[in-house]
Amino acid sequence: MRLEKKATIVSSTTATILVIIKLFVGIMSGSVAVLASAIDSLLDLAVSTFNYFALHNAEKEPDERFNYGRGKIEALASVIEGLVVTLSGLYILYAAIDKLLHEHETTYLQESIVVMAVSIILTGALVLFLNRVAIKTNSLVIRSDALHYKTDLFSNAAILISLVVIHFTHFYMIDSILGILIAIYIIYSAYDLIKDGVLILMDVALPDELVDDIKKVMLRHPDIEGYHFLQTRGAGRDAFVSVHIVFDMDTSLFAAHKVCDKIENEITKLDNSLQWSIVIHPDPFDDSNE
Repeated sequence: MRLEKKATIVSSTTATILVIIKLFVGIMSGSVAVLASAIDSLLDLAVSTFNYFALHNAEKEPDERFNYGRGKIEALASVIEGLVVTLSGLYILYAAIDKLLHEHETTYLQESIVVMAVSIILTGALVLFLNRVAIKTNSLVIRSDALHYKTDLFSNAAILISLVVIHFTHFYMIDSILGILIAIYIIYSAYDLIKDGVLILMDVALPDELVDDIKKVMLRHPDIEGYHFLQTRGAGRDAFVSVHIVFDMDTSLFAAHKVCDKIENEITKLDNSLQWSIVIHPDPFDDSNE
């Protein structure tokens, strides 16, 4: 099983534990704040479960219906999760402003403090784990999941801080102030997530550094006279490259084919974490102006 899928299972398990703890304490204490947090964790569970199935489908081999595989489902999952994070941020912003205007009193402080402390410990450990997996695999889905739980971590931390301050000072406004600041941060963080997903869905080219390396691979081959029509795109772990390479008119098809194989092999070694799909069209002359 891929590391990315294992990470989504860990996320789902953590979210399940948090849902059970928060529901139990919320029902026993009657705390609306804790019950609301339990519903938020239930949403986390749904998103992590969706991410698991997204990765499961993304790793399927190309077939007659999906000739280029299903890598774009990772980008779709990223956009969906980014929208969920944005909506969560907007809801927190609404709730914080509403509480600021109407001065709702916070109740069941001790129960809420305990639950938030446990939630912070579990969520913090999960965020560290997901960030390590995201760096290692370069998975957009895992990066999305890490951001999602990171926003939860900051939200829970803000709630805990505000509850402690209220417990000792009865300064209820601190809850709303921290809530507004965190909501703005959440919405800002989700923007890059949505943007990256949309760019992949629109067939954005591979990163400039990687494209430059591909060009260098072709330019250092003395057997070719040039190249044109270089096109690239990425979809999850899949990287697609299409290019026309110009050979001397006297070069045999067999010799040209061998050079193309060498270039393909060198390109795939540029990043072993990607699954490369390379199409090279050998030209007997430069037809880029035709």
